[in-house]
Amino acid sequence: MAALFLKRLILQTVKTETNCFGRCFGKHIVQKTAPAPLSIIASAPRLSFLTHAKFYSTVEDSQDERKKKQKTETAFSNTGRKISERIIRVIDEHGNDLGSMHRANVIKLLDARDLRLVKRSSSSEPPEYQLMTGLQIHEERLRLREREKAKPKTGPTQIKELTFSSNIGQHDLDTKSKQIQKWIEKKYRVQITIKKGKYVEEPENKMEELFNQILQTMPGMATFSTRPQAIKGGKATMCVLRHLSKKEEDEYRETQGTQKGDVLTKENGNENDRNSVVLQP
Repeated sequence: MAALFLKRLILQTVKTETNCFGRCFGKHIVQKTAPAPLSIIASAPRLSFLTHAKFYSTVEDSQDERKKKQKTETAFSNTGRKISERIIRVIDEHGNDLGSMHRANVIKLLDARDLRLVKRSSSSEPPEYQLMTGLQIHEERLRLREREKAKPKTGPTQIKELTFSSNIGQHDLDTKSKQIQKWIEKKYRVQITIKKGKYVEEPENKMEELFNQILQTMPGMATFSTRPQAIKGGKATMCVLRHLSKKEEDEYRETQGTQKGDVLTKENGNENDRNSVVLQP
């Protein structure tokens, strides 16, 4: 009887522990695996596609480095003691070829003569450098700057347009002529269109005279790029003015100088004739 009671007590204890363990472990599993409650306000999606990302490109990077290197090499400046090559060819400040030298010897020469070193050519083998004074570098920079300014600009020529009637007043014509002159000074081409005045009898050459009158306000500066020609069935006349080229400006100055010389010669001749008449007994 006691053994039976003990057996039942053991079974009851095991059953109670099993149930307790199951409840506790099961609750833990439910808490871990249960989905989170949905929020009433949904969070806005992240706009990741708006983030700027630079793609890595070996070709692009190498081209940029090459451009920077070329720009650095072509710049006319003092290299100082930073000589990247071990052996270089050296030209002295007087233009004499000193031959190939080690960079250590070149630095010693710089210190001894108090000179600067400028790279002349990086494509030759070995690279060519020149010893120069500070004044020589300054003069060379000025010369290169003037040469750069003298190069013709490759950009497209801008065209300004101006339209007015043939019965324009003299004051308005003078104002428009000044505006045209400002454009010409800036090397613009100016397209001028003159319309025939309505209900006004005009001579046939009236518009051509207006073009010539405008051109005469800019002597030695402008000329016709396109001569006056009738457009719109003869209801208007159009021309294009442009700035004189360098050669045309020189020819104009020579012509003006020749004309002045002829006038002076003629005046001197007349003066001599008058004097000769006075001196006769």
